[in-house]
Amino acid sequence: MKHKTLLLMVVGVAVLGLMVIIIGPENIESAIQQSNPWYLVLAVVIQLVIYGLWTERWKITTSSVDISIKRRNLLPMLLVGLAINNLTPSGRGGGEPVRAYILGKYSNSPTENAFATVIADRGLDTFPFIALAVLTIITAILYINLPQWMVITLIVCLAILIILFVVGLYMCINREFGDKTVKWFLRFVKRISSKWHNKIEHRTINAVEGFQDSMKVMISDRKVLLYGIPLSFVIWGLEILRVYVVFLALNINAPVEIIAAVFVISTLIGMIPLLPGGLGAVDGMMILLYSYAGISPSVSAAATLVERLISYWMTSIIGMAIMPYYGADAMEKLSKKD
Repeated sequence: MKHKTLLLMVVGVAVLGLMVIIIGPENIESAIQQSNPWYLVLAVVIQLVIYGLWTERWKITTSSVDISIKRRNLLPMLLVGLAINNLTPSGRGGGEPVRAYILGKYSNSPTENAFATVIADRGLDTFPFIALAVLTIITAILYINLPQWMVITLIVCLAILIILFVVGLYMCINREFGDKTVKWFLRFVKRISSKWHNKIEHRTINAVEGFQDSMKVMISDRKVLLYGIPLSFVIWGLEILRVYVVFLALNINAPVEIIAAVFVISTLIGMIPLLPGGLGAVDGMMILLYSYAGISPSVSAAATLVERLISYWMTSIIGMAIMPYYGADAMEKLSKKD
């Protein structure tokens, strides 16, 4: 697994390096050298604030199911999960089981309860993302002049995301539907391996029941919706602001709607489980879309490299540095299960 991840990271870096060569390293270097360092510092500060708000949102869901844990312990768990999401080709979902495992271990809570808080935390992200995605499609048609096939692809991806979200939410609140879905999945597993099916059947049904109970509690908790959803909109707003500040650092006053559109599209690309954290694919798409919007390729590449250095590499490095203290045994246990 480690060798595969490393190989995919090399591929991602190679793709990005090829784009840098095509644009011209000297042009990108010149754009970065002319940047305002204070704006870059501000972008880093915004990212640190985002870490704090992510932690606060997770605290809302953990408190809802009476998991007692302090914010100073949630933050490193969150960063470990983010780092694993960035460094594994799992559609930005590989860190969630690790977050749940670590939370359950340190709070002495059932794993299904801990996992429910993580899923609810990620689910709160879906509301602003769908709203932004709709605005993105409109912006892409009016301002970025994307090819028709790309606009259609965005609409299809958004439709799939909404369907998956609604189905997942319905599974959480409707026990009968959830049980039928789980049993269908178990029948599918049985066709592949009856031995594996017998091993996980009882455990899976019990875990799903505990998960559904926890999700029902959080969905019915007004604090989760009243505070969690607005907080999610603020977080997404700050992420877009961070990118805007990076452009200001490069002396470019890029339209906010263009930045938001590119950010949402690149986030969708990053969900595709091909490369770790969308490495290479996300960067290349951001550069391409900014160029479509009329920003020079050299500035687009410089802004993308700096922004990804803050949002992707800084997060990954901090998370990996914390992992020996919080997540090493979690990764080991989950890898054994695989």
